[in-house]
Amino acid sequence: MSEYSAPVQFIDLAAQQARIRDKIDAAIGRVLDHGQYIMGPEVKQFENDLKDFTGARHALTCANGTDALTLVMMAWEVGPGDAVFVPSFTYVASAETPAQLGATPFFVDVLEDSFNIDPHSFAQAIDEAKSQGLRPAVVIPVDLFGQPADIDAIMQIACAANIKVLVDGAQSFGASSHGRKVGTLGDATTTSFFPAKPLGCYGDGGAVFTNDDALAELINSIRLHGKGDEKYDNVRIGVNSRLDTIQAAILIEKLKIFPGELELRNQVAATYEAGLSSHFRTPQIGEGITSAWAQYTLILENRGAVQAKLKEHGVPSVVYYPKSLTQQDGYSLFPVVSSGVAISEGLTGKVLSLPMHPYMSIDEQVHIIEVLHSLC
Repeated sequence: MSEYSAPVQFIDLAAQQARIRDKIDAAIGRVLDHGQYIMGPEVKQFENDLKDFTGARHALTCANGTDALTLVMMAWEVGPGDAVFVPSFTYVASAETPAQLGATPFFVDVLEDSFNIDPHSFAQAIDEAKSQGLRPAVVIPVDLFGQPADIDAIMQIACAANIKVLVDGAQSFGASSHGRKVGTLGDATTTSFFPAKPLGCYGDGGAVFTNDDALAELINSIRLHGKGDEKYDNVRIGVNSRLDTIQAAILIEKLKIFPGELELRNQVAATYEAGLSSHFRTPQIGEGITSAWAQYTLILENRGAVQAKLKEHGVPSVVYYPKSLTQQDGYSLFPVVSSGVAISEGLTGKVLSLPMHPYMSIDEQVHIIEVLHSLC
């Protein structure tokens, strides 16, 4: 095994910051000079940049990725009596938002090869929701770890049942499905700019993408307290969810280097694949799909031993997620598809994410690969 003494970073935000620190400082300085800290000109500029990057007709920023989900469902008037179909193996925000609106999260299973929602499980759950007196309203395919879900299959099932498709692209911003970028998939797409995401700010932030003019107009009103044509004319119940101007200024600079970072992430993933696939279950990307590689996640039968060995050699690793949503106390009473969520619950004991960021050196990766090979 090669010697590698430098500390390995799970996500190296400092390396990225060093690359563009002068541009970040200048961008923040411009905001300090004009003093428009809320909804300043950089917010609109960043929204325009997002539209250009994704090809979406509308991009509306907000305070965080969870709010982005909420804004869409509020605009769709999701509430009591509505079933919102959510994969059990994901972060809690996808189920939290419909529950807060009084709707019913209805849990379905995922596919083990992609970690994403299983279309067959979703299709089965639709009739079961109806039999329980619920109205099937929305499905939230979560693009876990950076790979878009099978959006074409999901859309076909959803359209036949008059169900809205809200893509949770918190981890997949920058990815694509058959030539379509995340942001143009489903009836609406949301993302997060949490610092650890592929495109992250230095605080919280999120965005909603849609090609629906009426939906965009509603979301713009709801995120600003439900305002009408004038500031103090509130025509509907809304929330206060705005991306602050300093974060927008930072994200403008980060988006400029983002395409190059996506290429570097794919290079890191390719090196991992070449070095690990002969001995480990590595992530598999579907045909016609690209990933943003928010995480690089292995499926292991002996996770504890692997994680301990990595730690022994100075390599951090993280379990996303140690409990499925159906295994969590706060969500244990919500309905689950009758075929169960065995894949979701099984993955919680097997997944392990390795360091993944655009600035990993080849020496770091070789070290990680050799440590893992020493277990074989």
